[in-house]
Parts: sequence; structure tokens; C-alpha cells
Amino acid sequence: MGCSMNENPPEYMPDSGLTFRAEPEVILAQLVPEPPRIRPPRRPPGWLRRHLPVLLFVATCLSTLLAGSHLLEILASCTLHGWSRVDFDSLWPVLVEHMYHGLIYGSCIMTILLCHEMGHYFQARRYRVPASLPFFIPMPIGPIGTLGAVIGMRPGVGDRKAIFDIGITGPLAGLVPTLIFCVVGLQLSEVGPLAGAKEQYGDPLLIQFLVWLQYGPLPSGYVVMVHPMAFAAWVGLLITSLNLIPIGQLDGGHVLYALLRKKAHHVASFLLMAATVAVVVAAVYFHYPVWVLMVLLLFIMGPNHPPTANDDVPLGAWRIVLGWLTLAFVLIGFTPVPFKI
Repeated sequence: MGCSMNENPPEYMPDSGLTFRAEPEVILAQLVPEPPRIRPPRRPPGWLRRHLPVLLFVATCLSTLLAGSHLLEILASCTLHGWSRVDFDSLWPVLVEHMYHGLIYGSCIMTILLCHEMGHYFQARRYRVPASLPFFIPMPIGPIGTLGAVIGMRPGVGDRKAIFDIGITGPLAGLVPTLIFCVVGLQLSEVGPLAGAKEQYGDPLLIQFLVWLQYGPLPSGYVVMVHPMAFAAWVGLLITSLNLIPIGQLDGGHVLYALLRKKAHHVASFLLMAATVAVVVAAVYFHYPVWVLMVLLLFIMGPNHPPTANDDVPLGAWRIVLGWLTLAFVLIGFTPVPFKI
């Protein structure tokens, strides 16, 4: 509260012989009401923010273990038929075998995802682009157990070369263990009759070629009963191919923008429209709505890529060649019918 004080001249009191100073006149200034306090938005507790990447990583390890072991299906079957009829002496070896398969699948797919995301993270640290630790996305219900992982980055910090290296290193780093698991996993797989296959999946051109190298032309009515390691490689190829779609801020979108700069917006918009038409046709006429959610996410993300800190930095010839070859990998690593319904 502001105030000013004026002192009156001293007054003489003859009867007392004392001199007194008059009370000061206090003038109150106009009070200005304090602005209302605006509470900041509630954020998660500090310990949760610090440990969320670790918690999601552990949760994704568990969800991939469950998906690879088919443990939920076994428990659901026992519940459906009644636990009183279950022969636990014969059930226990089955559970051990399935948990072993789940452990192989979970460790392989988590290795692929971890290499992919660490490729992004270390390149971001190299170029001093602020980036978060990877956030893995568990999916306990479903055949693959995860929806991948994401890393948060501050837009507009890295230049053209930095965005190219950050975007392309993740898929390339993830492809190294993916191809190793694919080759080794196919050697551990077996060829069996189609009638004995529990689940059927569509194979991209790359896996079809590796199967041909391993087993030659398959007899009619026979398929490859894939080992859990080979199935993890199949999932790794699917996730890598989806990330390399050159739209928005997917890995392929980063690479495409670094190659074409603002012209990438037109290419990405055309690809998004073409993908939308294809998904609608597949859902309506072929009753295959698997990709509807993916297209919706791409629409929410948008086809455009934000500009970099400096779009005029040259990439160099070898980066341009590597970028186009990496984007072309979608043609041999992606399968339009991953799950046969």
C-alpha cells in the first residue's frame, strides 16, 4: 500500500513549556486490487515424469511377453472349459514352453524397438536437439504386444542435415537386428501343412525372398511355421515400414522433408489422399478395416512437416542417395495385408 506523509509545523504550548509535533496527516493512495492467481495446469507428479519412460518400457516388456507366449489365450481357454477339468500335470509343460517362446519373442522385438529409438536419441544428442527418452507403448491385447515407441523432440531446433540424420538413423539402426533375427529365425522355423497353421500373416517381399532362399518353392498347401524370433522380425519389418511412410513427422516424413524441403508437403498430401482412398476401398469392398486407425492418426498428425532451423544446409550426394534408398525400402518391407481375417 503506497502512502505519503506531510508533517505540520510544530505547535507551541505556553502552559506546559513543551513543544509537540502534530500528528502527521496520512493520505491513503487508491488501492489496486491484486490480480487473481491463476493456477498452473496440473502436471503428473515429479517422480512419475522422471520414471515414466522406464515404467512404459517395463510394461511393454511384459505385454510383448504375454503376446509371444499366448498366455492370455491359454488362461481364457482354461476358464471357458472349467478349471476343474484342467489336467495341471500336462498343463505345466505347455505353459513353460509358451513362456519360453514369449521370452524369445519379447526380447527380440524389444531389442529391435530399443535400437530404433536409441538411433533417434543419440543422433539428437549429437546435434544438440532437445529430445526425450523413448516412450514405449504397450498393447497387452493383440498378437504383437506393442504399438511401437515415440520420442518427443522440440521442432525447429535442428537444421536440415540434423533432421535427416535423426530421422533416418532410427529405421536403419532397427533394421540391423531385424534382418539378423529374420535370417536366424527362418532357419529355426519349420515347413508344415496349411491346415496346422494357427494364424496366418501376409509376408512382405523381403520375407518372401528370404523364405525362398531358405526353403525353395514351397509345396502346395504348405506354409512356414515361423519361430518366435522370425515373428519378431516380421513385426520389426512392419513397424519400420510404417515409420518410413513419408508423411508428416514420421521418420519417412523427416527424411522426405530433408530431401525436398517445402515440396515435400505436396508429396505427403498426395500420399495421404491416396492412402485414404485405398483404406476406404479395402474397408467397404473387401471388409478389411485394419488400416483405418492408422489413416486417422495420420490425418490428426497432418501431412506437413515443420521447417527446420536452416533448410538451406546441403545434404551431400551420399545422404541424398541413402535417403531415397531408405524410403524405397517400404516397397519390400511393407505388406498391405498383414493379418489375414
